[in-house]
Amino acid sequence: METKIWDVRDYKNQLSDYPYINEIKDIFEQGGLIALPTETVYGLGADARNDEAVKKIFEAKGRPSDNPLIVHIYDINDLKAFTTGLTEDIKLLMKHFWPGPISFILPLKEGYLCKRVSGGLASIAVRMPSHPIGREILRYVDMPIAAPSANLSGRPSPTTFDHVFNDLAGRIDGIIHGDQSEEGLESTVLDCTQFPFRIARPGSITKTMIESIIPNSIATETTLNIEQPIAPGMKYKHYAPDTPIQIVEELNGDTPISNKDWSHTAFILPKSKRNIVPKTAIFIPLCETEDDIKGANHNLYPILHQIDEETTIENAYIYGFQINDSTTAIMNRMMKATNQSIIKGEQL
Repeated sequence: METKIWDVRDYKNQLSDYPYINEIKDIFEQGGLIALPTETVYGLGADARNDEAVKKIFEAKGRPSDNPLIVHIYDINDLKAFTTGLTEDIKLLMKHFWPGPISFILPLKEGYLCKRVSGGLASIAVRMPSHPIGREILRYVDMPIAAPSANLSGRPSPTTFDHVFNDLAGRIDGIIHGDQSEEGLESTVLDCTQFPFRIARPGSITKTMIESIIPNSIATETTLNIEQPIAPGMKYKHYAPDTPIQIVEELNGDTPISNKDWSHTAFILPKSKRNIVPKTAIFIPLCETEDDIKGANHNLYPILHQIDEETTIENAYIYGFQINDSTTAIMNRMMKATNQSIIKGEQL
């Protein structure tokens, strides 16, 4: 399959002037697959009403069919066609955080979306992205777009055009070329089919941020290893590079790591920890300091791609943050990327 490339970066403020915008719309309407940028990661989009189109998403990614997809919309009024249970509390959260990196799981109204998009569930996850290109595409095509991350299933998520191209060129109809995703991690997924609400997948919109709008609205328990995932990333291996990688905890002092031959090992740490990395090792900065969580979120997936691309790297260690409200999302992704492999700094 030939994969078309549309570089729309010079038109992001006036996408309707892009010469090939109708070609993009036509491919969506004909059941094709197009990768598009969002502020979280690049998504692999298809018409969420078209069962054959959504089937192609699972085939292109090699994604398990019971792993539900997130539906992307342009306007909150689009929800009326396929969801129910939109309470005043949910509307308040949407008003505050949309457009933005949060998805809401809502009861599904049958008959509008294809059944495959929900993974057989009676609920559906929906979000309204804030990325100017992704948002304008949604406005112009005027349809709900199902869009998981635009990568092969299990691989690190894509935050650049090159990540998408390397994984999916020849498998999909087209890629919309935009800038690197700003957030860098997938959206928070909030299960609103019950109250208190439950965070089904952590992201940059945190429990503290949500409860600043509606106090005591988030349940504290989490669900692990469930048989029927209600949100992407809950059940299957995700975000993992081919290069063996482990989390290193308790690197809180300034004691250098033991000096031996580390020439094929990458240490992925905050820049403030550069002095403890052996001179023979490969140092990759994760962020500025231990408190620079936004920087770590932004850089994580590009680094996971990088360690696979650099042939000199045979294994890697990545900095383990102390768990708190702001680090839950990145540690969730790191735990999955490393298959929960953790060592202490003193073991190095």
